[in-house]
Amino acid sequence: MSGTTQTHEQGFHAARVIQLAVTAALGGFLFGFDTAVINGAVTPMQEDFGMGAGVTGFVVSSALLGCMVGAYFAGRLSDKIGRVRVMVIASALFTLSAVGSTFAFGPVDMIVWRVIGGLGVGAASVIAPAYIAEISPAHIRGRLGSLQQMAIVTGIFVALLSDYAIAAAAGGAENELWFGLAAWRWMFFTEVVPAVVYGALALSIPESPRFLVHQGRDKEAREVLSSVLTEGVDERISEIRRTIIRDRATSLRDLVKPTGGLLPIVWIGIALSVFQQFVGINVIFYYSSTLWQAVGFTEDDALQQTVITSVTNIVVTVVAILLIDRIGRRRLLTIGSAGMFVALGTMTIVFSQAPLVANDAGELEPVLSDTGGIVALIAANLFVVFFGMSWGPAVWVLLGEMFNNKIRGTALGIAAAAQWLANFAISSSFPSMAEIGLWFAYGFYTIAALASLFFVLRFVPETRDKELEDME
Repeated sequence: MSGTTQTHEQGFHAARVIQLAVTAALGGFLFGFDTAVINGAVTPMQEDFGMGAGVTGFVVSSALLGCMVGAYFAGRLSDKIGRVRVMVIASALFTLSAVGSTFAFGPVDMIVWRVIGGLGVGAASVIAPAYIAEISPAHIRGRLGSLQQMAIVTGIFVALLSDYAIAAAAGGAENELWFGLAAWRWMFFTEVVPAVVYGALALSIPESPRFLVHQGRDKEAREVLSSVLTEGVDERISEIRRTIIRDRATSLRDLVKPTGGLLPIVWIGIALSVFQQFVGINVIFYYSSTLWQAVGFTEDDALQQTVITSVTNIVVTVVAILLIDRIGRRRLLTIGSAGMFVALGTMTIVFSQAPLVANDAGELEPVLSDTGGIVALIAANLFVVFFGMSWGPAVWVLLGEMFNNKIRGTALGIAAAAQWLANFAISSSFPSMAEIGLWFAYGFYTIAALASLFFVLRFVPETRDKELEDME
């Protein structure tokens, strides 16, 4: 075996496939790390820069706009220069953003650095699922594709843990830590390490065989597939060649029907991305501490619940990895939608019945009873459970595999850009919706969860065990 784990009965080299998938998924780790690392720095940064609430909110959310642009262009760029080169570019953007944010002198250049980091996040969100799908054997593609979501939630957890450790070492995020820099600046600088590691590892993996065939580099594609598969390499090359048009690069025209309008499969990808965000998952991660304090929890309890939620998300992603190739993508999404609907509906009812009490600023806030608080807490964590074992990983898996070879990079970029736009819309609208009432915000997410259930049952195709060359 030459020191390499092989799975002859399944036709692939297990160790090699896992190595390639894990390396690509590191982009997801940086995706999660970059979006979460600012949490611990918001308050001291706001004080240092003298920013108001509106400017602070835009500094935080500006990265999402970069994500949208990065996702849109990364798909098309990867079809021209290759998946690996785009990973290296993303690594450079992450590194530049981390260093720039560390030494930012005001809100304007901080926004610039956040947008640059967002470009990297958007690119990573497209490239990782595409590359993993293209190097994975069909019958384990779902499990390997789920590594993207596992990497994202792990990145979020490590960023929160890193922020906590740095703040604790300095005795507060606003205090000086090393070399005259405040602790909150070091929170940003920590991203340099995983960013550089990601770039170095990306340079150590081969290009996607489907991209190589598209470029007419069949010999190199055969070498890559031979390192992954134990049999059927020539047949796979023929299948890839059959499905790829080699005389021109993919363009937006390829996503349009002859009669006009986007192809149905592209609309399905966009809708999957939008529903993933419209159920309100990022409200839990971006605003959970504020949310729980608003309904009567202490700051310490609220932060503790945020950590518990983050760990829960990691655990249930493992459940998804175990299930996605066994029961299929559609069934997993269906279970997730039904569970999210019940959990979100419960939170809506609890918040709608909570009495409004004036806080110190004279603003009316809902206050939960002891029973209501427990029910809401259980429902919120059940929501994370059902999302994390279904819509979190399954959408990324589907986006990586549901498009045919001709349009994959471009279509995935469009769908991922829609996801970041939906993320921005939901994250930005929550404070305004919460002013009407938390019941109103969670009522909207409940309706979105119910709509996602009917959407999956009516439109989403099952891709389990299908080769990418067989996608329509």
